[in-house]
Amino acid sequence: MAVENEIPILDQVGECLRAAPAHRRRTDRPFVTLSYAQSLDGSIADRPGRPLALSGPQAMAMTHGLRASHEAILVGIGTVLADNPRLNVRLAAGPDPQPVVVDSRLRFPPYANLLKNRRSPLIATNEGADAERQQALEAAGARVLVLPGSNGWVDLAGLLRHLGLIGINSLMVEGGAQIIASFLSSRLVDQVVLTIAPLLVGGLRVVDHLGHSSRRRLPRLKHLSYQQLGDDLVLRGEPDWDG
Repeated sequence: MAVENEIPILDQVGECLRAAPAHRRRTDRPFVTLSYAQSLDGSIADRPGRPLALSGPQAMAMTHGLRASHEAILVGIGTVLADNPRLNVRLAAGPDPQPVVVDSRLRFPPYANLLKNRRSPLIATNEGADAERQQALEAAGARVLVLPGSNGWVDLAGLLRHLGLIGINSLMVEGGAQIIASFLSSRLVDQVVLTIAPLLVGGLRVVDHLGHSSRRRLPRLKHLSYQQLGDDLVLRGEPDWDG
């Protein structure tokens, strides 16, 4: 039975990440934490490409604590184009994670805030991406990783293997909807930290990006715990891929 755990979820995550180096040595990829916020009806945005602030200040501070506890943080290009995020740590103590952007068509904009960070972004793209755009982004400070494509998408398993090879033990995946759905359908998630805001939005839902066959393969979460932060409810669990 799922019960509220007296240990704060951020501390539970930190304890879990102690085993991340061993996980990388065993699996050749980082330990992956999927973390995002949604409304009561499962919406993560009002509409595609339209960011929506859902988390309250306490849950947002926890999210920055999660960033500080992971060695890398990953988003899709849609999040970069919609939010222009920095993906650094501002509301908690700790180091900035390595930004990673999945960008199959190399649409990463030259004005992105990620190019202003202390840690330059790693942009994963497909073979055949525009060579001039790649050169321009590298000249601006980005690192571009070219991977074999999979049906037009970046091969996430191949990307994680590369991150493991360069010594990244833990990865936080923040979004957006397509990235969340792809990591879940590829079974590349080791723990989930989900913030539920007390709102009804009727907007974009992660489940809408999953086909019916993928939905049938989605797991239940085990080792569940909950924590209330302000008006938000935060849930942590581990996917039971074998269940």
